[in-house]
Amino acid sequence: MTVECEEQDSVLIMRIARVSKRNAINAVTTLALDAAMNQLEDDHSLRVGILTGAGEVFSAGTDLRTGSGPATPRGGEYGVVRRKRTKPLVAAVEGPAFGGGFELALACDLIVASRTARFALPETQRGVVATSGALFRAMRAMPLHVAKELLVAGGELDAERGYHLGFVNRVSAPGEALTEALALARSVCRGAPSAVAASLAAVQQQLDAADDLGWAATATAVDVIRDHPEAAEGIAAFLERRPPAWL
Repeated sequence: MTVECEEQDSVLIMRIARVSKRNAINAVTTLALDAAMNQLEDDHSLRVGILTGAGEVFSAGTDLRTGSGPATPRGGEYGVVRRKRTKPLVAAVEGPAFGGGFELALACDLIVASRTARFALPETQRGVVATSGALFRAMRAMPLHVAKELLVAGGELDAERGYHLGFVNRVSAPGEALTEALALARSVCRGAPSAVAASLAAVQQQLDAADDLGWAATATAVDVIRDHPEAAEGIAAFLERRPPAWL
């Protein structure tokens, strides 16, 4: 199984489990994440979801050898990124959350990161662009110029800086991100389900128009690079572990 699910009381823990591939997302994993997120949404006994990675990596994002498969009807990219949710989702991040892995975290409502966590959006270094929300969610989650450094200069942030910038809610000791995320999830569970859902809906309603603009801008960027030879060169160079030779 590429996604392992575990219920603890009213919390569903979803663990990306492709350790040998740094928890990169392929088509099978996208479908498994979609199914897990459907379970969270449809099971009335579940109140909160936690998304984490097995081993020492949260996720390296899209598996560049195979792709991540098509977007799902309910969840969009990775089965998560465009999902309309009524229940909070917490990211528990150990180690790297790079590219689409960071975009998965940005799609969550809350982020808990251990001191081993690192966040980066290296797509331009591969000749491509971020396609799963980072082109607008990054600048919403942190100061504009920090977001631009991540998006265009291959910058990287650790958990402590993420906390001080405000996109990380809590920082844990190494190996304790899931434990801290469970504590945060249980705090959510002490609230009334209807009030939590109404609060999430109210926040999302205010973001919907901005999201529509963000997805349109993302589609424009993707169209620019879709068939560009630099995209093919960047991905080939990454897979061959060599510097790209830009045209």
